[in-house]
Amino acid sequence: MPKPPIAQKLFIDGPAGRLEALLERPSEQEPVGNVVVCHPHPQHGGTMHNKVAHTLARAFLRLGFSALRFNFRGTERSEGRYDNGDGELDDALAALAWMRERDPGLPIWLAGFSFGAAIAVKAAAVDNVDGLISVAPAIRRFASGLTSVPTCPWLIVQGDLDELVDIDETVEWVDSLEPGPELLIVPGGEHFFHGRLIELRDSITEFVEESQA
Repeated sequence: MPKPPIAQKLFIDGPAGRLEALLERPSEQEPVGNVVVCHPHPQHGGTMHNKVAHTLARAFLRLGFSALRFNFRGTERSEGRYDNGDGELDDALAALAWMRERDPGLPIWLAGFSFGAAIAVKAAAVDNVDGLISVAPAIRRFASGLTSVPTCPWLIVQGDLDELVDIDETVEWVDSLEPGPELLIVPGGEHFFHGRLIELRDSITEFVEESQA
């Protein structure tokens, strides 16, 4: 059985003050890449400890990546106040810059869930990342009107019974994009993927592996 990752609690400098973060690294090898994970809506209980955000980190750790989760401004011990998605985009870009400075030269991916998925899409549209994972992205509310779209390998995962993010809106949005992401619809899956987290993890792992082949 592989050893658990090495976990380090830390703070990184954000545009509105310090951002609380958790860096997890492979315990038995040097990392082959990095991922920054964005959590769901902070005003609805979302933090970096959310189960889907945790699953995103675990998917990448299984492949030998380091995973950085962080709390957006005003969440738990992160400084600042909620900024309706605008400041949170700056937080995500600051986390990316911190990770790049720490491990220059390694591939870097972005991943996010719900609100965090929309923020990750916006960040990937303006920052040259190597890949993007968007789980149940709340695009209509937090990332509409994009002037450019990510061009990296990109997977969107959403359940067809999602009660918070309308699957038809996601499909319509994906169909409008050029280039477009790969869309994986999970039959019977709802927003928080209750009972489906291992399936979600494995789907993400497979996509990242294929993208790096």
